[in-house]
Amino acid sequence: MKQIDGDADALSNSVDIPSGASYRAKPQFSCCQATPSLTQKRSLGRKICGGAPKSWPGTAREGFHCRFSTVNNLELIRERRAKMADQGNYNNWTKAGLIQRVKELEKELRAASNNEIPQAAPEEQHQQQAADGELVQPAKKPKGKKKMDPSKYSTRFIALKLAYLGKNFGGFEFQAQGNQPAIEEELWNALTKACLIFPEDENVVNFDCCEYSKCGRTDRGVSAFGQVIGLRVRSNRPLPKKQPEMDEEADLAKEEEGHEAAGDGQTKKQSKPKAPPKPFDDIRDEIPYPHVLNRLLPKEIRILAWCPAPPPDFSARFSCRERQYRYFFTQPAFAPMPSLIEDSAAAKKGDQDEKLMKPGWLDIEAMRDAAKRYEGEHDFRNLCKVDPAKQITNFKRRMFESDIVEVKDAASALPYLKAAGFAPENLDLSSGEAFPKVYYFHVRGSAFLWHQIRHMVAVLFLVGQGLEKPSLISELLDIEKNPRRPNYVMADEVPLVLWDCIFPSDLNDSIAPQRKDDALKWIYVGEDGPSGRFGQFGIMDDAWQMWRGRKMDEILAGQLLQHISQQGNNGTTAAAVGKAAPGIANSTKVFEGGNNGRLSGKYPGVMNMKLLESADEQNDKYAKRKGYADAEDMRAKKGMKSNKTEEGDAVMADE
Repeated sequence: MKQIDGDADALSNSVDIPSGASYRAKPQFSCCQATPSLTQKRSLGRKICGGAPKSWPGTAREGFHCRFSTVNNLELIRERRAKMADQGNYNNWTKAGLIQRVKELEKELRAASNNEIPQAAPEEQHQQQAADGELVQPAKKPKGKKKMDPSKYSTRFIALKLAYLGKNFGGFEFQAQGNQPAIEEELWNALTKACLIFPEDENVVNFDCCEYSKCGRTDRGVSAFGQVIGLRVRSNRPLPKKQPEMDEEADLAKEEEGHEAAGDGQTKKQSKPKAPPKPFDDIRDEIPYPHVLNRLLPKEIRILAWCPAPPPDFSARFSCRERQYRYFFTQPAFAPMPSLIEDSAAAKKGDQDEKLMKPGWLDIEAMRDAAKRYEGEHDFRNLCKVDPAKQITNFKRRMFESDIVEVKDAASALPYLKAAGFAPENLDLSSGEAFPKVYYFHVRGSAFLWHQIRHMVAVLFLVGQGLEKPSLISELLDIEKNPRRPNYVMADEVPLVLWDCIFPSDLNDSIAPQRKDDALKWIYVGEDGPSGRFGQFGIMDDAWQMWRGRKMDEILAGQLLQHISQQGNNGTTAAAVGKAAPGIANSTKVFEGGNNGRLSGKYPGVMNMKLLESADEQNDKYAKRKGYADAEDMRAKKGMKSNKTEEGDAVMADE
């Protein structure tokens, strides 16, 4: 007969005893503990099972099954499920937090599928050993990040100016369902790792904990060299002493004076008065915020400066009165073809009398004429993308300056572009100018609509190629005559840069082409010490490494392009013309800011393209889809501004 030690009640409910076996009960639970705790169940399970698997091999114990491990697993799973439910939605989690969570869940899943008890916490293991009567040793806590107590640190509100190359990022604003990391997600990771902010959960991106605001919301692929954010961060400034502590110090000082006066015949020792505490320097004694964050951020994101004392009620979004954008492009915009091939294609199309720019080359003066027409206050609804979810009704924005500017000393010489047949007829081949040249569309404005810059640039490129006249800008800005936007393609996102964000004290001062006042007094990297600018971990060293890597790519690609251009006959023979002409005879190559032009067939003209629904029609359609009577009804019930909004009430934000 098999003798098995165990608790009678627990065994009768939890253990399947094979036929021919009996047990000798060892009561372990008192009458007031009718329901054993999880720790006691585990302890009993180990005594019965001895750490053995569910079914022991061998004839003596064959068929003995213990369900303690199953009970433990079920209770653990319930605990974990309850904990997981408390963690809420995963949409705002960081990528690193999600990966860590997936690893934890996989570990639990493997333990449950193998019917194993997951490893208990150190405190729980300590309790189990004590219940078994084993030698108890102090449980070692697992090493982990030491959590800082926010109450022990002071905070301060600052502004940061940052730059980033956005090609490999999914935009500035954090998107829960984004396929690429956002700039805000990288900022969040750096701020939490440096313990500069104290969120409830570091895995969840939620800037509500630090009075956060941002100046612009750049789209996917767009860069910025002067983005500004405002937030409250941890400071080195000592916390002010509480009143009871100050009273205690005063009492102690009086007692010491009394002891010194009561000394019989002893020489009085005059105690030196305590020196007043050194005043806190807002810059020298403060945390070097740019230096700390730059060591944690990716190389493509750099903190350029910080402002220790923004104006009262500062908001990076609503306090900004001017934003500057630059859109870079080359001249020529894409690879030109030899003149013989172009002449043959033009003859087949029958438009050899049409005078257009040589394909690939841009008319810079015509583009400059068109750009100047953007200056002033206009309704830009035909030069942006309407977002009906925001129910915007006022599309008027003021442009302080708009121009085409050449970037000096940025040309990378490709000599073949000046060879006969590749250069335009009006180009002075005897000049020492190198091609391709680099230009940018420069625009300064109070605020911008969604995709406004990319629509403005797209029209400028059409003018530069000779496909449209500069007067097209005036037609698109005439809302009374053209209330609906033609469905033209906006420009590529990568060459666009949010160049700077300005916070002048007076908006009228920004009308001048050069304004120097800025309400934010910036402290740039290196002004608070040379360590943050040059040398290892310096911002200049980081920028140089990034530039040189990309410069090598440019040099090698340029040498390859020049090398290929010198091979063969460059398409100047009749045989080459006959082969190449049919492919381009019926197509127009349209430049849209990318690395190449787009073949679009016969170009119809912007004003002959399909017209989209007007902004009011799109707003009404969206409102009805959401269950409202119309757009006015939706705006009234949600507290949005109505169509009666005055011209001067335009939201000062980059939409």
